[in-house]
Amino acid sequence: MAYENIILENDGKVSLITINRPQSLNALNAKTISELSGVLDEITKDDNLRSVIITGSGEKSFVAGADIKEFSDFGSAAAEELARNGQNILFNKIENLNKPVIAAVNGFALGGGLELAMSCHIRYASENAKLGLPEVTLGLIPGYGGTQRLPKLVGKGLANELIFSAKMISAQRAKEIGLVNEVFSLEELLPKAKELANQIANNSPMAISKAIIAVNQYDTDKGFETEIKSFGELFEMDDKKEGVAAFLEKRKPSF
Repeated sequence: MAYENIILENDGKVSLITINRPQSLNALNAKTISELSGVLDEITKDDNLRSVIITGSGEKSFVAGADIKEFSDFGSAAAEELARNGQNILFNKIENLNKPVIAAVNGFALGGGLELAMSCHIRYASENAKLGLPEVTLGLIPGYGGTQRLPKLVGKGLANELIFSAKMISAQRAKEIGLVNEVFSLEELLPKAKELANQIANNSPMAISKAIIAVNQYDTDKGFETEIKSFGELFEMDDKKEGVAAFLEKRKPSF
């Protein structure tokens, strides 16, 4: 399928999605959100694909934010629908995808761009990355999950500081506070993300899918019960049988 604003490259078990709007620093518009949602649906259906990387084109920007021109004249109802629709078709979809999604943050990740990265399961960043939520400078607040996901990653106090001040932080500071997992040079970023994606792809897709569900419940009263039930369910699945047999036979499992 041809896409206007994204590039999809499948290499073995790994899908690389590149947001490709360099003229606007890869800002998210409605078309891009729709294309990202659609391609994730296709990846979900393909059992040969085991992990996903999302990055931005060029060397300056992952995603510099939402495309403000699209909603500058919205009223309250239209704005609420914009936020709800974006959450439903993309940001929540990424967070709950049955395959791990790695954000390779190669430059600016601001506003909706940082919210996109935070919806991913893992975040790697390049040394030149700048991250922030500048919405309050526009008289707004983050609308694609930023007020909810940021406190879970860095704690309420730091989330308040970043949201209220609208300041950008460096990749290294983002790592210090737990907003990104690792920081690499720009040249190393994608190779390192692919290395991790391939390592993940060699493990049990059934187990990883269950792990995503369980981890996403960690801050709810359903977390332990979700883990227990998922653990039990896996005992009836082929991946567990193969994994245990491979261990006992001292060979690598074939999932």
